[in-house]
Amino acid sequence: MPASKSTFSSRRSSWWIAANGLLLSLLVLAGCFTSVPSGRVRTGADVLAARHFDLLQGKRVGLIVNHTARLDTMHLIDRLMAEPEVHLVALFAPEHGLRGTAAAGEEIRDGRDVRTGLPVYSLYGATRKPTPEMLAGLDVLVFDLQDVGARCYTYISTLGLAMQAAAEAGIPFIVLDRPNPLGGELLSGFVLEPEQASFVGLYPIPLVYGMTIGELARMIQGERLLPGLEHLELIVVPLEGWRRSMQWPDTGLPWRPPSPNLPTFEAALAYPGTVFFEAVDGSEGRGTDAPFLQVGTPWANAQALADTLNARGLPGVHFEPVTFTPQSRPGAPHPRYEGRPLHGVRLHITDRRTFRPVVTGIHLLHAFYHQAPPSFRNAFIQRPDWLARLAGTERLYELLRNGATPETIVASWEKEVEAFRQRRRPYLLY
Repeated sequence: MPASKSTFSSRRSSWWIAANGLLLSLLVLAGCFTSVPSGRVRTGADVLAARHFDLLQGKRVGLIVNHTARLDTMHLIDRLMAEPEVHLVALFAPEHGLRGTAAAGEEIRDGRDVRTGLPVYSLYGATRKPTPEMLAGLDVLVFDLQDVGARCYTYISTLGLAMQAAAEAGIPFIVLDRPNPLGGELLSGFVLEPEQASFVGLYPIPLVYGMTIGELARMIQGERLLPGLEHLELIVVPLEGWRRSMQWPDTGLPWRPPSPNLPTFEAALAYPGTVFFEAVDGSEGRGTDAPFLQVGTPWANAQALADTLNARGLPGVHFEPVTFTPQSRPGAPHPRYEGRPLHGVRLHITDRRTFRPVVTGIHLLHAFYHQAPPSFRNAFIQRPDWLARLAGTERLYELLRNGATPETIVASWEKEVEAFRQRRRPYLLY
């Protein structure tokens, strides 16, 4: 908090945070947020709208948002602009921009929203954290982005850095919760090691962490995963009707691609495993009709790979040999190997509930790695530093090079994942 605020105010804020978190958890457990008259899950934005945006009445509001922040057919920006007692004064855009059309890694620039005239501040350009100047005059900062449930997806890094900025400005931070598309039960992958922390992984959590973005915000604060959040007034507006066993198709909500290369739920489900192919001499399917659902290289024997992988009997997936040619398209300009035929496999998810994306990704890496000619095998992992960032550890590369089986690799993260499962428990709302 600013130095002008008293010690009493800080203590009162800390007490309020603890009491609010306990009350919210009790209400959820008691079933106060389980009625879903519409027959589908209601997002935090839906819930707040039904309460006439009571938390925002009379406030000057900053909104971290993109195209996914919709209430039925209307965007949250438009709903707030129509509320006479809510003063929406600034918008903040994450990776992929306010409209979600920018390519991965493309710089987002400050500007103005053509529809409302409001200033749009980039959180994926010169800065990735709101500056004091951006927050000047705001009474509250609101976060409403649809996450995908994978640690390397940058929206959750934006979440934590924005929480820090709100804490430094001494203003409340409100998270409008949304479902984790992968559900709330699956935990998988290495827990990020501190030396691998980056914007594609800020927190010591597994690659698939099984929490909603509101739950994760509570854990970031409660476990002090980032510094300076002790006195942040964090408010999570919870979902109604969501259960941990639910994957996206169970929610009744329409799929709005959170970024251009996750056009379908199936692509998002495969993403935490096939994202490893961003680090190899090949393609993760960008520039095709099935990004993250097909992977390939110029030299692979597609049929042999499919036969090898299908023989392993991995749950919930069938592998089809495929040849594809990446081409420039909206959201994927100049993909790797543009215009060049690549050979590999396409994933057909036959049972989304038993499918294990990270385990499948390890098997894919292993199969391609061992099909590569011995003289080329190490060069196949073209960017070992990027693989370490995505995996959260250098151990994956080391295990592959040392001939470890996929089963050995998967077993190597089980204890740390179980420790995380226990650590996250106090922060779960559903």
